[in-house]
Amino acid sequence: MGRQRPGAPTLEEVAARAGVGRGTVSRVINNAAGVRDSTRRAVQQAIAELGYVPNLAARSLAGHRADAVALVMTETDWRLFGEPFFTEIVHAVGDALTDTPVQLLLTLVRTDTERRRFVEYARGGRVDGVLLMSVRAEDPLPDMLAKAGLPTVMLGRRSGDESVTYVDADNAGGARGAVTHLLNGGRRTIGAISGPPDMYVAQCRLRGYREALERAGVTAPPSLVVEGGDFTEESGRRAMTGLLARHPELDAVFAASDTLAAGALHALRAAGRRVPQDVAVIGFDDVQPARPTDPPLTTVRQPLEEIGRTMVRLLLEQMEDSPVAWRHVILRTELVLRDSA
Repeated sequence: MGRQRPGAPTLEEVAARAGVGRGTVSRVINNAAGVRDSTRRAVQQAIAELGYVPNLAARSLAGHRADAVALVMTETDWRLFGEPFFTEIVHAVGDALTDTPVQLLLTLVRTDTERRRFVEYARGGRVDGVLLMSVRAEDPLPDMLAKAGLPTVMLGRRSGDESVTYVDADNAGGARGAVTHLLNGGRRTIGAISGPPDMYVAQCRLRGYREALERAGVTAPPSLVVEGGDFTEESGRRAMTGLLARHPELDAVFAASDTLAAGALHALRAAGRRVPQDVAVIGFDDVQPARPTDPPLTTVRQPLEEIGRTMVRLLLEQMEDSPVAWRHVILRTELVLRDSA
């Protein structure tokens, strides 16, 4: 059920008739954003002329489609759902699904039992695909979903050898650019507040920090790097307090997220340090922290809206016609200059 009948027009034939790629046809079928009106009309005309019945519609008619996807967060603390970064991603994914019939389900998967339960739930036909975020290095959930044949797209990746489709930002390049900006401004004792060491995103941002120093010929002792533990303001506050205790001569800090940077700003203010006159601060993400920072935060902007749209597009394409290989998409970042650096 749900397959094209013998002799029926195929997705490839629709693409050839419209003069576009099969991915574009898939996006039009799924009402995804990012398709020009003229292209959309050409695809719709080709569908009508050929009498093409999309697989998604056929599966829906056959009762084999849930018209729902799950956005799964694998953090152990449900309160992190309220962090600005995750809120922005949920909004971006939701907006990308607005013009489709697909519902978005949010869920938290924290333990091995919950992983097994979720995979069984998804395999039972209750969702058509899965979006994963905040996946740590040894988490088996992406592989469990792939083995079950469930369309899956990750936000970020577990390692440099990821074998599941993902969308990510250029974390190393963004961090490298941020620290280079600090160096060009005359800063030389630059600390780093990194994220959880078992998250590849944190490893990449720390690598970018180190690469910038190395390229500039600046030697930084290991004590200038403090692990944030998680991407929260409280972790940033504690890390910044520890950095100042070890390196009172510190004149700049790169934080692996805006929430970590916001906590660092609180600690600097409590220590009587002026920002940026005494210590310059740069964050990462360009999301609005729980409270506006003082001064406004210089940061590395991730294209969160584009990340959400791209994750949805890749997932819908998998749901339409599962690819034979995974896809990896890395999007550019941008340094946004404000008053903290």
